[in-house]
Amino acid sequence: MLPVVAIVGRPNVGKSSLFNRLLGKRLAIESPVSGTTRDQISQRMELANQDILLIDTGGLSVGVNEDIESDVQTQANTAIHGADLILFVLDAKNDPTVDDFHAAELLRKSGKPCLMIANKCDDLSRLEQGAFNFYELGFGEPIAVSAIHGTGIDHLESEMDSNLTHLGFKRQEEEDRPQGALRITFIGRPNVGKSSLINSLFGKKKVIVSDIPGTTRDSIEVPFSYEEKSFVLVDTAGVRRRGKVEQGIEKYSVMRSFQAIEDSDIVILVLDGSDGVRAQDLHVCEFVLQQHKGMIIAVNKIDLFDEFEAERRQFENILRHRMAFTPWASVVFVSALERRNLFKLLDLSLEIGAERRRMVDEKELQFWLKDTVLKHIPAGSRGLRQAEVVSVFQKPGNFPCFIFKVHHPQFLHFSYKRYLENQLREKFGFSGTSVKMIFDNVSTRGPRGPKAKRGHTAKKAPRSQ
Repeated sequence: MLPVVAIVGRPNVGKSSLFNRLLGKRLAIESPVSGTTRDQISQRMELANQDILLIDTGGLSVGVNEDIESDVQTQANTAIHGADLILFVLDAKNDPTVDDFHAAELLRKSGKPCLMIANKCDDLSRLEQGAFNFYELGFGEPIAVSAIHGTGIDHLESEMDSNLTHLGFKRQEEEDRPQGALRITFIGRPNVGKSSLINSLFGKKKVIVSDIPGTTRDSIEVPFSYEEKSFVLVDTAGVRRRGKVEQGIEKYSVMRSFQAIEDSDIVILVLDGSDGVRAQDLHVCEFVLQQHKGMIIAVNKIDLFDEFEAERRQFENILRHRMAFTPWASVVFVSALERRNLFKLLDLSLEIGAERRRMVDEKELQFWLKDTVLKHIPAGSRGLRQAEVVSVFQKPGNFPCFIFKVHHPQFLHFSYKRYLENQLREKFGFSGTSVKMIFDNVSTRGPRGPKAKRGHTAKKAPRSQ
């Protein structure tokens, strides 16, 4: 097990900035708006002698009444109790507040090892002047850092490494590390039940759930094992129509959602069974196709159809009609409320993951192409030139990709490309995943050089007298 290091503190002291600085990349959304981070964000990180799981948490506050913010407090408290080492972050530009003392009291009661960090420490003289106030919190001398400028980060990492080594942790051997985890991203419009589905899968709160659209802001990763296979589930912020996306936090949340799609193996597009299929669902589906990912369409709130079988069939027919460009995608009716058909999503994901990695025998692929072209030869074009599919081979990679060698590919009609894909799927499968097909030009240059242009004849050499 990796040691868990949690970043804790009151809102707006720079926890997410420190999280991003330690990782060397922007994973958590940074904003001057207090309370931007809501869910736990976790990421693997390497120290000199340790591999750790670093967790960013929402801010700890006193007297929180709103449902979402109280859930943030619960998540932060859970992170404290599950951590092996805690980074207690303070704002060096201001004296400790009531929330700082409240957080310090929670940390003392937890009994966990803690490093106190004075962030935003661009001026060391200011820290020295206010050092007495920080000592009042009872965690010794603070470590001065600036997450924005990167000062003091090396010293902080050294202290983290030293403390974890003292606690008996050591780096995992290479063979003990989880390899090849299947990344599954839940995507969809706001408030369709993405977070509820993940929580129902585990039977406990892994991410915050609320009736208020836009509750999830960051892309939240949840690693786990199922059927002796490693998975990483990714919960994302709801994606609205481009014109309705507000500037600021929501804009960055949507960017994170699309980035999560790019990083995933399989995307589960979640629809609200009570709300039908919207244009935004089709837009997200199109992006999944562009990224060549596996896809499952999960229709949530199946319990609404229990007594209306005809309406359920009508919904599926409308869905298939509007998403006719993805006939290979499986449709699963699920209920987060009643935990129905949830594990079917994981079983299908395992099957799709295997399909995405499958390689077709090269000879069998050439025989297939020959038979397919003989059954239906590409239509001719005006003039003498005509597209001719010569050969095909499969490119190794994380998803099925086939490269066709074609004479004059510019004259190959899009309907013939679709015909080749349909025949390919009929013969070899690849259900549940998009297939990338590349049509490369075959050079027409022969051993005697290029053909002469029409209407021009070569000049005859003069006869010798």
